[in-house]
Amino acid sequence: MLVKEKFNFQYILAISLVSALGGLLFGYDWVVIGGAKPFYERFFGITNQSALQGWAVSCALIGCIVGAVSSGKITDALGRKVPLIMSAVLFTVSAIGTGMIDTLNWFIIYRILGGIGIGLASTISPIYIAELAPAHYRGRLVSLNQLTIVIGILAAQIINYLIAESIPTGSTDAEIAASWNGQMGWRWMFWAEVIPAFTFFALAFFIPESPRWLAKQSRWAEVNRTLSRIGGKAYATTGQEEIQHSLQTQTHQPQNTNLLGKNNRFILLIGMVLAVFQQWCGINVVFNYADEIFSAAGYSINDALFNIVITGIVNLVFTFVAIRTIDQWGRRKLLLLGSLGLAITYALLAFCYLTDIKGVFALSLVLIGIAIYAMSLAPVVWVVLSEIFPNRIRGVAMAIATTALWVASFILTYTFPIFNSGLGTSGTFFLYSIICLAGFVFVLRTLPETKNKSLEEIESEILTNQTEAKVLDA
Repeated sequence: MLVKEKFNFQYILAISLVSALGGLLFGYDWVVIGGAKPFYERFFGITNQSALQGWAVSCALIGCIVGAVSSGKITDALGRKVPLIMSAVLFTVSAIGTGMIDTLNWFIIYRILGGIGIGLASTISPIYIAELAPAHYRGRLVSLNQLTIVIGILAAQIINYLIAESIPTGSTDAEIAASWNGQMGWRWMFWAEVIPAFTFFALAFFIPESPRWLAKQSRWAEVNRTLSRIGGKAYATTGQEEIQHSLQTQTHQPQNTNLLGKNNRFILLIGMVLAVFQQWCGINVVFNYADEIFSAAGYSINDALFNIVITGIVNLVFTFVAIRTIDQWGRRKLLLLGSLGLAITYALLAFCYLTDIKGVFALSLVLIGIAIYAMSLAPVVWVVLSEIFPNRIRGVAMAIATTALWVASFILTYTFPIFNSGLGTSGTFFLYSIICLAGFVFVLRTLPETKNKSLEEIESEILTNQTEAKVLDA
């Protein structure tokens, strides 16, 4: 406890929260589409075109992939701070542009720009916090990024609900398209993002650069200054020695070659599979296709918008549960509980849709699924990804894992209308249940525990234990 009391926690929390604003914008930009969807689809006349519906929702994920792919080189060249500022600019431009346009093509272009911002922020914010946070605070502080994502999601859901006017029962598509919701309401849902986006842009100028990135540039005086402000002179000295040792033990091969070296391939595989699993577990379709899911459960558009707010509240409450437990229970246990819990919940939900059980019971299962996801896969995967990669390759490796995540998310989001049409809602959720069972087995067999360890200790342990892994060594 004496060591912990030396940390300047207020300073650590402040810079973590600023970085985590990228997560808030990620959450808002990602979910605002769900509330606007019933109205812009009628405005653009695509309500009966499932391929265009899927493209309008998932196009932002193309931007996410571009942002994630480019983030590795960008962060290695410019650090963590400048790319966060770049993402804030992209969020602002996207929010303004999406609400101004009158054609589907321009709508898609601005959504892709926002997606690039998401791709950058989702990669960089967890890395930045992990590289600044002391080991025994790291799980909670990186989880702040997930908390702000959830706050952004809930903010989008509440704003969508407040902006949208009540739809008279029996309204036709043409009447909804001609209403205030269909002409202006969905635009204001996107414009509301401008305020937090500009706030993030302004505050990002005041946070320090990551000491781990500064060390790679041999800017040791700045490393010492930042670490000293975080934990005092003794902490700065110890931390600097650990970082130096970690960098010295890495090979001096070019980064892409080193990334695929024997010591790194296995852990990169773990990171990529976890990233894909976080998306293919299926919970994000609840946020992006809420109107279809709740309509299948017997709810109207007005009821669906209210139910979406309820899902956001549950998401927020159980994210606090994750923050409370992640450094106590550990990452591995939460992932195992989450994947198994989702598998069971989805199986029950599939049974409800199959047997035409609608209303409160189906809604309750959706909320249980969101609660399980919020306290396990949602925050924990981001924490693990920010921890497990070695210092020298962290930027590129995180970019690859995040790219895998957004490719998986694109596939999930684009295919849901197709699966929902071909397999039915019951068959689709049964498929997600099987995926969650597979994820449970993977985590059980491959993932070590990382709580309460420095990033350098995690790197050393993974390399030491790699040959003992219970999967085929890549």
